[in-house]
This record gives sequence, structure tokens and C-alpha cells, in this order.
Amino acid sequence: MSASSTRPSYAAVLRMPHATRTFTAALVGRLSYGMVSLAVLLAVSRATGSYAAAGAVMALFGAASVFLSPLRAALVDRHGPRRALLPMAALYAGLLGTLAAATWRPGAPAAVLGTVAVAAGACTPPLGPTMRAVWGELVTDRRLLQRAYSLDGVAEELLFVSGPLLVGVLVGFAPPAAGVAVSALLVGIGTLAFVTSPVVKNVAVRASRARARARTRIGRGLVQPVVVAAGVGLSLGAVDLLVLAFAEQRGHGDDAVAWIFAALSAGSAVGGLLYGAVEWRAGARVRLPALTAGLGLSLAAAGLAPGFATLTGAVVCAGFFVAPALTTAYLVADESAAPGARVQAGAWVNTAVNAGISTGAAAGGLLVGHLPVGAGFALAGGAALLAAAAVGVGTRYPRARPQHQNQNQNQNQEQNQKHEHESGTA
Repeated sequence: MSASSTRPSYAAVLRMPHATRTFTAALVGRLSYGMVSLAVLLAVSRATGSYAAAGAVMALFGAASVFLSPLRAALVDRHGPRRALLPMAALYAGLLGTLAAATWRPGAPAAVLGTVAVAAGACTPPLGPTMRAVWGELVTDRRLLQRAYSLDGVAEELLFVSGPLLVGVLVGFAPPAAGVAVSALLVGIGTLAFVTSPVVKNVAVRASRARARARTRIGRGLVQPVVVAAGVGLSLGAVDLLVLAFAEQRGHGDDAVAWIFAALSAGSAVGGLLYGAVEWRAGARVRLPALTAGLGLSLAAAGLAPGFATLTGAVVCAGFFVAPALTTAYLVADESAAPGARVQAGAWVNTAVNAGISTGAAAGGLLVGHLPVGAGFALAGGAALLAAAAVGVGTRYPRARPQHQNQNQNQNQEQNQKHEHESGTA
């Protein structure tokens, strides 16, 4: 797959051969992830009659999905998307179908539902990281790749907004378990369409099995994007409960909270599209801490908001930095990854942000109970600022070189490593 000489734009990204078909298929499968959390939560709570049981099942499902993500991504890197994703999707869809059947009527034991949920979470296909790896193979022009990643990030943001809305429509005329069943159907159809795309078919498994195993560890180059993703996740996870507490203290209802959440997503989508359209002079590693610091400062400022309107404005400003920061984290991870470990690199970033959101939600619950809301926003912003400082201080940022120089340097490094290895000094 060669670099495109087309003018860098979002339209140019989608005009790449088979890009629209492949991206659409991946989005269909990923829509399942936007729906499944709420669908499982509602289905289990209805089946068991216990919110505590529903929360426990969701925690088990989420933990298995998030923390095993790098391992599943390693299987994709090692065996290729077709051989790895199809069995995962089949198992995941089958287990979700089992969970839907078990929760269709009340009376299912919580222990059984938890066991099925853990097994399903362990099989979650890494469609997002794999799609980003495919973008890396399809788009070798770094300017176009930035736009591809921005488009991917904004689309994912919209999926996680529209997914719960679709579940809300479904439960209006069907049991919540129907949402779980639809999630299973979407991931099955989307994955099958994705792996049969000619682009995915041509993604080569470049590493041998021994070298692929060695690449499952985080390299030094991945530390920066992983730390930033965790910091962004911590901030966002805490913000949800802080917004809820802010609204309750000022007498606003749940509809007001929904508007603030929508404002955050809208700000993230607009920020991501604008960010991807700019040709930045500074390198991605320079932009990454700056964008994360912008998020932290915006959230800290949100704690000073005197009312609902000003909080909404501050949250929109914070949203402007969310998609750009995560897009840049994925770009840096892709640049740092070995050719045969791109899916794993993206999965580590994905795992970090999801783990951060879960931890931030737990921390947010403690903050709301013991600190003023304004102080909670300051601490949420501080998590992002701390991540920005951790990856920004003491880091040297070399000037960006033309792509052919980077390729020549990589070839020279590989030749030197080979020579050292043959000489017994590696």
C-alpha cells in the first residue's frame, strides 16, 4: 500500500481504496460496544431484581474486556485479523446471545450471569485497535493518517453517544435483553464484513511468532501515550459524577445532566475534526502533553463555574481537547510500534483510557462525598495536568524529518542490530 499524493482531507481519506467499506464495517461492529454496557446493565438488573448484582456483573464484564485487550490484540498481530478476529467475534456474539437468553425473563442466578459476562468480556474483538492498524497500513502519508485517526476518534465518540440512545429506543417496546441480542448481532455482522475487506486481507503478519511474543511488552516509546491516555481517562471518569453532583446541588434534573454530557461529546467531536484538519508543525510528541494540559486546565476552570450555563461552556472547552489528545496518543503509539505490533500498541492506549475511566469513576464517587464539587473538578483536571507533566518534562523533541529519511534511518538501525547480533554483542 503506497502513500497517497491526494490533498490531505477527510474526503481524501475515504477515497483511499476500500477505505469507506472497511471503516463502515468496523463502525457497525463497534456500535455493539456503544450499546452493550447499558443493555447488559438493564438486562441483568431486570433479571435479578438487584442493582448491586447488575453493577457487579458489569464490573466483571468491563474488567475482562479492558484488561485482556492487549492479549487479544497480540493474537491479532501474531495471526492476522482474519484468523484471530473471526473466532473472537463468534465467541463474543455467542456468549452475548446466551446472556440475552438468560436475562430475557426474571429469575436468572446472578452467579451464572456473572460467569457468562466474564467469558464474553474476555473474548471482545479489538475492532478499534485493529481498524487503526489498518489505517496505518492503508495510509502511509502521515498528514492523511492524522486525519484518518481523527475521523476514527470522532466516529467512535458518536457511537458511544448513539449506542445508549438505541438501547433506549429498544427497551420502549422490547425487554432490555433485546439490546444485548442486537449487540451480539452487530458485532458478528460488522466483524465478518470487516475481515472480508480486501484491505484487511492484505494486512500482513510481519513478525515471526518468537518476535511477536517479544513485542507484547510495552516499549519505551509507548510509555508516553499510555500515561496520557490513563490521565485523560481518569479525568473523564471523575467528571461524570461531578457533573451529576453539580446539577443536584443546583436543583437541576437528569435532563440537564444529559445536556452537559452531550456538550462534552459535541466539543470532543468538533475538536477532533478541527484538529485533524490542521497541518501541525510541531511533532506529535510535542503536541501530546500540550493537548492534555489544555484538557486539565479546562476541567479545573469548570470547577469555578457559578451556574449551569457556564459549566456547560467550560465542559465544551474541555471536550475540544479530548479527541485531539487521544488521537495524538494513538498516532504516537503507532509511530513507536514495531511493524508487527501495531494492534497491540493501539490496544495498550485503549486499555489505559478505559482503565482510567473506571478508576476515575470510583475516585469521583469518593470526591463527591468528601469534597466540594469545585475541588473535585480541580482534582479531575489535576490528573490530566499530572499526566501532561509526566510525559512532557525532560523529554527531547527532535525536529520532524522527511519520511524517506526516517525509513533510511530505520533500515540502518535494523542492519546495525543484525550485525551486532551476529557478532555476539547484541
